[in-house]
This record gives sequence, C-alpha cells and structure tokens, in this order.
Amino acid sequence: MTRKPTTTPSNSTFTTTPSRLTLFWLLVSLPLVIWDTLYVLLRPHTMPGGALHYPLWAPYELYGRVDYVYGWKAWNERNGFTAAQGMMNALETVMYLVYAWGVLGGGDGKGEGRRGATMLLVGFSAAVMTLSKTVLYWLNEYYSGFDNIGHNSTFDLILLWIIPNGAWLVFPSVMIYTLGSEIIDGLAGPSTTTDRSTKVE
Repeated sequence: MTRKPTTTPSNSTFTTTPSRLTLFWLLVSLPLVIWDTLYVLLRPHTMPGGALHYPLWAPYELYGRVDYVYGWKAWNERNGFTAAQGMMNALETVMYLVYAWGVLGGGDGKGEGRRGATMLLVGFSAAVMTLSKTVLYWLNEYYSGFDNIGHNSTFDLILLWIIPNGAWLVFPSVMIYTLGSEIIDGLAGPSTTTDRSTKVE
C-alpha cells in the first residue's frame, strides 16, 4: 500500500496566466487610452484648429461637443479635471504595460514565482485605479447636475457617452474579480491534503 505525498506551499510555485478576456481588453483599450491621453495632455494643439488636430484627433471635434470636459469649455474655464484624469490615464497605462510585459515577456504566456506575483499585483492595482477613476468621472457629472453632458439628446448620450465610457466600468471590474481571485488563492496557498486512501499494488 502507498500513500500519496502531502502537498504544501513549500513545494509549489506561484503561477499567473492572464485570461483571454484580459488580453483582449488590454489589446483594445491601451491604444485608445494612449490616444486619449495624448489628446488631453497636448491640448490645445490637439483641439479643433490646433496644429496637431487633423487627422489623428479629428474625432474629438465631435466628442468635445458631446462631453465638454474634452472641449473648449473646459479648456477656457481652466478646468483641471481633464488634465488630472489624463495624468492618471498615463500612470495606469504604464502599469498595464508593465503587467503585460511581466506575464507575457517570458514567451510562455504566464508569470511565475515572485515576478509573476508582482506583476499580478501591478495589474490588479491598475484595474482598481481605472475603475475608481471612471466611477469618479460619472459621479462628477451627477453631482454637477450633468454640467458637461446634460445638453445631449438621450440617443446621443447613450451612443456617444454611456456605452463608450461604460466599457471602462465593465472590463476593469472583471479584471479586478479575476486578478483579485488569483491574489486571494495565492495568499491562501494550496490546501495541505493527505490522501488517506490506499491501493494494492
């Protein structure tokens, strides 16, 4: 009769593998956020009439009329919220890139050991920052009486503001859940179990 060996934290290596949904979201969101951040931080040159506006940031001529935070109203009033959230975008982008490089840089699509755990924490923190900032963005509109978006028709508001910005609520929330679950599992460690069953050889 034989007994299976006990599994303990000392003989296991932490491994993290990003989900396909996480990779999809990073692939889609990072170029958009970089584009958006550059628009914000390079204003007024990227705004309508600016030297850098056309063709790269031409769509912001419309969006600046939908959301005044991105338009001339906020710029002329020296509204600091736009640039502040732009700086947060830049920091989050760096963190997401560090996470992606850390877990994918080895060529096997996963991060292991201390490096993997560190990258997991970086990705989780970035997702929390993204979600918190997006919630703040929505709350800022609510508590200002929808000062920057209240002029839109219901159709335009849903199509051009709620749906695009809603994605930054949904996907970071999913990332927080999946990455957070990995962190909890890693902290809890593998269960110490002993198979008490026997077999006749």
